[in-house]
Amino acid sequence: MKIINENVQLDGIDKTILNFLMEDAKKPILEIAKNIGITGAAVHQRLRKLEKSGLIEGSRMILDARLLGYKTMAFVGVYLDKAVSNPQAVKKLSEIPEVIECHYTTGNWSIFIKILCKDNEHLMHVLNKNIQAIEGVSRTETFISLNQQLNRQIKI
Repeated sequence: MKIINENVQLDGIDKTILNFLMEDAKKPILEIAKNIGITGAAVHQRLRKLEKSGLIEGSRMILDARLLGYKTMAFVGVYLDKAVSNPQAVKKLSEIPEVIECHYTTGNWSIFIKILCKDNEHLMHVLNKNIQAIEGVSRTETFISLNQQLNRQIKI
């Protein structure tokens, strides 16, 4: 048994189960159990234990945003006039549907966000009318992603 921290303990079977589910969260429990050589009930028990520990936060459907018309992905460094503006700025950013990630960072920016837009014109609108209009935002620096070349989870 390898102890990750006081709440999470993983053995080889746990890692195998998690790897199957990270590859395909819809993989049937009985199929996983059969591949590992344990019962479906044992897989369920282990998953409940890992959920209770907080290691598993749930499962989600991943949509292909490009098929929905969102063809422009950008990363935006947000400069705030004062550090105390952060909570209010994050609250306002959370109200903008195109903002899909928000990070409090070290370095030049106070906040670093990831946004999805339909095209560059949509991006310009979101930047000018939504993000830069937030009280406390002094300026932004935008990087457009030309192609996402890697997308994966941490290896266990």
